[in-house]
Amino acid sequence: MDLAASRRDFLKGSIGAGLLLGSGMGTAWAQAEQAGTPVKGGHLKLGLDGGSSTDSLDPAAYISAIAFCLARSFGDHLVESDPVTGRAIPSIAESWESSDNSKTWTFKIRNDVQFHNGKKLTVDDVVKTLQRHSDEKSRSGALGFLRAITSIEGSGNDLVVKLSESNVDLPLIFTAYHLVIQPNGGYDNPGEGVGTGPYKLVSFEPGVRALFEKNKNDWRERGYVDSFEIIAMNDPTARIAAVSAGRVHLINSVSAKTVPLLKRAPGVQILNTPSRGHYTFPMQVDKAPFDNNDLRLALKYAIDREAMLQTVLGGYGTIGNDFPINSSYPHFPADIEQRSYDPDKAAFHFKKSGHDGPIVLRTSEGVYAGAVDGALLYQESAKKAGIAIEVKREPADGYWTNVWRATPFCMSYYGSRLSQDLMYSTEHVSDSPANETNFNRPDFDTLIKQARVEADEAKRNELYHAAAVMVRDEGGSIIPVFNDHLLAATKQLKGYVHDVGNDLSNGYVASRAWLEA
Repeated sequence: MDLAASRRDFLKGSIGAGLLLGSGMGTAWAQAEQAGTPVKGGHLKLGLDGGSSTDSLDPAAYISAIAFCLARSFGDHLVESDPVTGRAIPSIAESWESSDNSKTWTFKIRNDVQFHNGKKLTVDDVVKTLQRHSDEKSRSGALGFLRAITSIEGSGNDLVVKLSESNVDLPLIFTAYHLVIQPNGGYDNPGEGVGTGPYKLVSFEPGVRALFEKNKNDWRERGYVDSFEIIAMNDPTARIAAVSAGRVHLINSVSAKTVPLLKRAPGVQILNTPSRGHYTFPMQVDKAPFDNNDLRLALKYAIDREAMLQTVLGGYGTIGNDFPINSSYPHFPADIEQRSYDPDKAAFHFKKSGHDGPIVLRTSEGVYAGAVDGALLYQESAKKAGIAIEVKREPADGYWTNVWRATPFCMSYYGSRLSQDLMYSTEHVSDSPANETNFNRPDFDTLIKQARVEADEAKRNELYHAAAVMVRDEGGSIIPVFNDHLLAATKQLKGYVHDVGNDLSNGYVASRAWLEA
């Protein structure tokens, strides 16, 4: 896994063969059309951060918000996810089924899809795409998701994928934005920008802009605007000025602190979508003094979650409960009691721990906007429990190398993941390179592996419930809040689809929104 890439990754269920294609698209269109009758035509402008002169059109190398929108606009994936439920739905694969205890998967590939260059998509194009991204030499951002694959083959009009271990969530893995289906899998020219998506790439200037026009031969007639462009705007002040003046229709990476300013701008609207991203205070459970669970519990009770939500996130988020799953995930354990700020309980566990003296917490504005404010807020709330937290500000440059995972108590965050399995496997499974708390628990790892192969929904709920309780009560993660995705747009932009999958309508904003005449 490329940890640096995962940090920039915004910012960081089996389905029966009879499921219709329209289910997921219907959800998106229904949600969009609540805003009124869609208008066709016009030129959409997106002002996005994350642009770099080193950007590539090769989906294997995608790491930014700009690349995310590129992928979802010119390309299609084997599988998509429903905007509301997050469950896997058909795309290039019109149906699928599993056998051999979810170790063998067969995907039926559509035979009516055409690439932008006029070539008909075949099963071999899908096979080659997955082979390229699962090759250890590929350096693909999706490689870590695909390592359990042992073989990828075509059989008539079917794709057959075999795994070394069972995984009932495999279809969701194929929604990863890197896995754009390309002619010959991208082996010939991975950066040519040819796909089967709703828009065709006209021009691309790395770190500057990308221009698209509607694909008139789109196999499912998506998209309302005639054309759109992505303009790289890394400076937040420039983005705010551009959307306020109407020079672009939408911007991303909006800070909660700037929302009041943007709300005062005539013609501007704020779009906030609840997300799976969350802020963390990782305590390394194998290092003193955090190897003491009473001290960990004291620090969990000593944080004022509501104050952090309102002060740091401006209310744009939800309260966390010290495990990395919220209600947007299937199998969310809603009956687990919400942990709240309780100075008395914090003081009780702190005294029981036997610890004396201040606790050093390292932070930086480079973690996320408002991270230092959050640390100082935590320092104040802990004082009421008699716990002294010493806040040390670190430089943004080098934070993820010199502080994160290198010190026993710091601030961090995780972006969305496709499934509970991937979230736990990233953040808490023992051998994960992103296991920031060093939570090395074979019994926990076993729970996650059991849930990964369990097709019975009730039993899977029980396994994920047990995993959440273990992390919440014995783990080293303090997870006070889940952040919303914040965007600003002109009021001319209509039909924005709030997608639980990720920011920017899970990357599909250009093909889902329209412009009011």
